Amino acid sequence: MSYNTKNYTKQGGEKWVIGGELEILPGASVTGLPVAENQQDSIATDVATLQADFNALLSKLKAAGLMEADEGGI
Repeated sequence: MSYNTKNYTKQGGEKWVIGGELEILPGASVTGLPVAENQQDSIATDVATLQADFNALLSKLKAAGLMEADEGGI
């Protein structure tokens, strides 16, 4: 009988492959993940200003690599 593990290392430990579930317990920390620039809370009083605030948030997420960029740029 053989067993194929879902989580393993490759390339001499240079790469981890997670095929199962990764659980991060309370008190643990993760480093090296992308972080988006802060977006201030919106104080918009009309739709046009709310749209501008929302588009600023989308731009920051794309610039941080947390969302795919639009075709032709950010």
